[in-house]
Amino acid sequence: MKKLNIYIIAIALFAFGCDATYIDDIVPVAVGPDEEAPEVVINFPLDGTQIRVPEAVTNLNINFEVSDDIEIESVIVRLNGTELLQVTDFLDYRRLVRTFNYDQLGNGEHILSIEAKDLSGKTTTETVIFEKIEPYDPVYDGEIFYLPFDGDYLELVSVEEAAINGSPGFATGIKGRAYQGSSSGYLTFPTEGLRNQEFSAAFWYKVNPSPDRAGILVMGPPDPNNPTNQNFRNHGFRLFREAAGSMQRVKLNVGNGSGDNWFDGGAAADIDPSKNEWVHIAISISGSRAAVYLDGQVVSQGTFPGIDWTGCDLLSIGSGAPRFSEWGHLSTQSLIDELRIFSKALTQAEIQAIIDTDRL
Repeated sequence: MKKLNIYIIAIALFAFGCDATYIDDIVPVAVGPDEEAPEVVINFPLDGTQIRVPEAVTNLNINFEVSDDIEIESVIVRLNGTELLQVTDFLDYRRLVRTFNYDQLGNGEHILSIEAKDLSGKTTTETVIFEKIEPYDPVYDGEIFYLPFDGDYLELVSVEEAAINGSPGFATGIKGRAYQGSSSGYLTFPTEGLRNQEFSAAFWYKVNPSPDRAGILVMGPPDPNNPTNQNFRNHGFRLFREAAGSMQRVKLNVGNGSGDNWFDGGAAADIDPSKNEWVHIAISISGSRAAVYLDGQVVSQGTFPGIDWTGCDLLSIGSGAPRFSEWGHLSTQSLIDELRIFSKALTQAEIQAIIDTDRL
């Protein structure tokens, strides 16, 4: 009985399978002549990419795509003329998306070429030239942080990328490219290694007076009593600008643990926006004194008990946000370039030496 049932089911399946009402007509797919050469797209590295890492030899993830109108026959990846990879088997014979890891990239300029050939013998080769730059060696005594803004937000001593908030950009700088502020843009870094008993920062600034006040550099603690408009000034520092008539006045506030100290130079600390000029700004903080410099000249200085770094785990660049926002010192739309931080209190002579070198 069991064999009979199986036989009946088989007949039924065959009958339904052969019924024209249950099967679409087979339509042949016309394949035309192979008219197009393969297309090659190199996603990384791009032409002009600069790779900065602490190691002398590093990994390179080569990412690329190859497509063809009919069928790819082979893809060859070469670095500086040496073959690294050849692909001849394809899951999708019209398209290949691949990331290949090369683990022996050394310092210097490199030429990456990717050659793709289709079944008719047409060949396409794409080439990019990129560079692995030697690890940055600090130029100045006590230099622990250097952000040149040359087309990226990479800090070169730690080789760490900034966290980007909003949409800052780049513009022509005092050297190479510069940070271009935006209405809500700013950068942040963790402060590990930056919180020292002595502290200095030096950079170039081209002021945009709109908005009429803005944060420039802030390393402050959270304000638990005012989390949406933070302004707890007992620790860390706040460097900012605000309107003084037609001028923009640079001010520094430093927390000493039990309160805060102000370094406001009045008119001496004013920048004239109408001149549209680069101005060098530096702050120098020791265990007993702090000073603000414009173009190498002291515009404000005085004694204080020393900086207290409690809770200061975040450095903001280009804004007072998020730790110094209550008074509206938010994102600057100004330009910033060649930002350096030091684990020492810079002297006036040292600041002038930096200015002279940057102007070469």
